[in-house]
Amino acid sequence: MMLWLLLSFISSGAGRAQSVMAATVSERAPRYFAAKPGALAKAKARLAAGDQELGHALTNLLAEAEMAKQETPPSVTHKAKLPPSGDRHDYMSRAPYYWPDPAKENGLPYVRHDGKVNPESRDERANDSPRIKLMAGAVETLALAYYFTGNEAYAAQAAKFARTWFLDPATRMNPNFKFAQAVPGQNDGRGSGIIEARAIAEAADALGLLAHSKSWPAADQKSLAAWLGTFLDWLLTSKTGRDEQAAKNNHGTLFDGQTARLALCLGRTDLARQILEEAKAHRIAPQIEPDGRQPLELARTASFGYSRLNLEGLCELATLGEHAGVDLWHFTTPDGRGIRRALEFMLPYLDRPAKPWPFPQIKPSHPSDFLGILRAAALAYDAPEFARLVGKYPDAPQGRFQLLFAK
Repeated sequence: MMLWLLLSFISSGAGRAQSVMAATVSERAPRYFAAKPGALAKAKARLAAGDQELGHALTNLLAEAEMAKQETPPSVTHKAKLPPSGDRHDYMSRAPYYWPDPAKENGLPYVRHDGKVNPESRDERANDSPRIKLMAGAVETLALAYYFTGNEAYAAQAAKFARTWFLDPATRMNPNFKFAQAVPGQNDGRGSGIIEARAIAEAADALGLLAHSKSWPAADQKSLAAWLGTFLDWLLTSKTGRDEQAAKNNHGTLFDGQTARLALCLGRTDLARQILEEAKAHRIAPQIEPDGRQPLELARTASFGYSRLNLEGLCELATLGEHAGVDLWHFTTPDGRGIRRALEFMLPYLDRPAKPWPFPQIKPSHPSDFLGILRAAALAYDAPEFARLVGKYPDAPQGRFQLLFAK
């Protein structure tokens, strides 16, 4: 009943304007690096004026925030099995694409079947990956809901999630990822597992939206910054982190995204700029062909999904670059390699009706997963062809990207 009343309230233009105005439009916007600079303030102003177009996205966001308010904050200490260290506070997960070897009596060492997820890697008794995903999603949703409404209940729940995961001595995670995506019979953890740590950067960034909230005092933010600083240093200096940084495909792209984002959250702008500048030669140039193909992703058994994932990472880097003064959107090599070319390569396969995908894809593809990427690119390039595609999807008005990339 409470959720129904909330949705009824925010579905009216007057109610939505009053709700959004609870957090004044004139205030200096808190930092949030996942959104285009200035977009959140524009979205808030449009909503306060009764904008019906963005109202759908806000309604959907607040419905998700109401559900997040009912969730119990997860912790790495909730798993039943201990990591190799014996410390339940260490993050632990299994590699998703590795399965027991049927030729071996004990199944060890596990063997890789690209794109086929072993259910063992989703078992919450031994994997923290479902919990970290829940934590980051809830923090981001609740923090955005607080920003747009000023409702302290959203901030209080986001803070509760953050304290449980990062700060409370009884439940907090140790600031390392030593035991992520382990392969039984081969290792206790590996660099590839750091891709799951994207959730930490997402949550840390979103918590910046609580800057004006009484539920997230300066002392908590200071403690979080100390934790994040230790974790970022571990990412950049440990062998596990260096292995992931050296990855040539989406793993390397997403490593750069999370380290640059954490650097920005910590005010280490020079480090963020260094990472983003180096992405031109280390990520964009070698990953994208002159015709826009991403060969390292096309070689995968789920090539459509991985082409999207790497493009998502590159566009994330470009958005972070807007905050740091590094233009990745318009970087191109002399032979034409660049983010826009990679997007243009994908366009025929995203149109409605779409051209059939001619590369391996052993699981269903979801072109709608590109909508946020297309919206960000439409603004960056002032490209009507990207905006037109977004408009072809009936669920697009409800997408959160409408708020993060408002114009």
